[in-house]
Amino acid sequence: MDGILSAFSLDRKVAIVTGCHKGLGQRMATALAEAGADIVGVSFSPEADETRTKIEAHGQRFVYISADLRSTKPIGSIVQTALDAFGRIDILVNNAGIIKRNDPLDFTEEEWDEVVSINLKTVFFLSQAVARQFVAQKSPGKIISVASVLSFQGGIRVPSYTASKFGIRGLTMALANEWAKYGINVNAIAPGYMATDITTQLREDPERSRTILERIPAGRWGNPDDLAGAVVFLASPASNYIQGHTLVVDGGWLAR
Repeated sequence: MDGILSAFSLDRKVAIVTGCHKGLGQRMATALAEAGADIVGVSFSPEADETRTKIEAHGQRFVYISADLRSTKPIGSIVQTALDAFGRIDILVNNAGIIKRNDPLDFTEEEWDEVVSINLKTVFFLSQAVARQFVAQKSPGKIISVASVLSFQGGIRVPSYTASKFGIRGLTMALANEWAKYGINVNAIAPGYMATDITTQLREDPERSRTILERIPAGRWGNPDDLAGAVVFLASPASNYIQGHTLVVDGGWLAR
């Protein structure tokens, strides 16, 4: 591969992708594999056979770890499993996350803590662990976290999710400030309204679905394929001078 396209190659790279068993995480994992990376997938599901099949179809290796990322306890074993399998880590995609919908007057401490733990706390400590490995390897690395259009807006009935996604955007900038000197690029992707499990409730509400679609200039819900190019770009040498940026993939929602 010659010219500019070689800058997007991930040949011989190793990527950890959380929340990989379906939806956006699965598509980002397979996109990285298409670009040449071997994948260490992490999800709460006991298996990720569909993801494995898709990745191995591109000739790449796949190691799966079933882990509950509402706790930071699995982080050490995730990093060690990746090293045991492939000897190095080059890319981390922090995709795993959840959402709880409730009126702020009724929102519980449990709902708050569960969302913030997986969406923000674990993201930081997994990023920290992988960044330490990048430094130990004396090699550059890429950390990509999944933010949201609610990293820029307040949303409705999702206070903990909004707080966590604002946190991802801020954390991305903070870590970029600290780790750029080690050759580590820290960036984020902010999906808009995507047709995944997390938006099922919205899409099944005719009124909410209509008002959302009316505001999206692209005129449709996003889908996992829409993130494929963004994640490969941010994981590849093509983005080496991009730091602390949240790349919005929203069909124009925030432009409206």
